[in-house]
Amino acid sequence: MEMKLEVVTVPVSDVERARDFYSQKVGFTVDIDHRISDEIHLVQLTPPGSACSVHLSSPGMGQKTGSLEGVFLVVRDVKAARESLAERGVSVGEVQVFDNGAFRPARESESLDNVGVVFFSDPDGNSWCVQQIPHRPAEAVGA
Repeated sequence: MEMKLEVVTVPVSDVERARDFYSQKVGFTVDIDHRISDEIHLVQLTPPGSACSVHLSSPGMGQKTGSLEGVFLVVRDVKAARESLAERGVSVGEVQVFDNGAFRPARESESLDNVGVVFFSDPDGNSWCVQQIPHRPAEAVGA
């Protein structure tokens, strides 16, 4: 049986502010931006190249604002991704590597494949990890 992760809910305090952050600063594409009422505003965005989208959830929809953790965005070049995010105004950490069970600053010449990461948070404190993963053939990921 095939299962695909297609949408992750991101709990935010202000849907419009979050939409602008993710679209203008992080570079996600706005797929849905539909206001049903003063209380209900549906916004769904997709990271470039991703098959999985994010849905912005306003307060009162069951999740604590800013509680998202452990979601990874995968890139082929974490240094370039960090530079792009910083240029767009995202407060993003320095490149780190996962080594011996903990993160440490990356060294200039070491390979970042599978271990190189940067972290950033949205205005509500939802945290994201951007990880460098080398190109994988489609058959290796079950496509």
